[in-house]
Amino acid sequence: MAEIYISIGSNIERERHFQNGLRALIERFPDYRHSNVYESEPVGFSGRNFFNSVFAATTSLSVEQVCQILKQIEHDNGRTRGDKKFSPRTLDLDLLMYDDLICELPAQLPRDEITKNAFVLLPLSEVAAQVKHPVVGETIQTIWQNYHNPSQKLWKVEL
Repeated sequence: MAEIYISIGSNIERERHFQNGLRALIERFPDYRHSNVYESEPVGFSGRNFFNSVFAATTSLSVEQVCQILKQIEHDNGRTRGDKKFSPRTLDLDLLMYDDLICELPAQLPRDEITKNAFVLLPLSEVAAQVKHPVVGETIQTIWQNYHNPSQKLWKVEL
């Protein structure tokens, strides 16, 4: 069984798409933990604020299978391929870590956003505090405690 961590984000009809995405993940990965939900300003472009969280689960599926499931859930929620990297999203599901796997395909693992973006790192620290980042070698909790980027603001919300 592999431990997987998936970031969830939405800023287009965000409550509906976020909840649809979360329900679809729970359906496919019923042995899960979920962080608090945060609202954050977009990074890299101007637009509506995002809802973000991190979903943790165990699975016997391969990394390729997990990536296919995430793409299908995104597609089912109106996500189109070929969108610019920094642009509005109906639903954005990113595999952050798959155990301690380090690779570039079928996804960059661990995802570099973990150490760069508060909207990924804070919720990840809630569900994976003692997990060691496979490249940095420190726990997610330690990385969050040492994180400092005052330009990235986020706050907890209740859905």
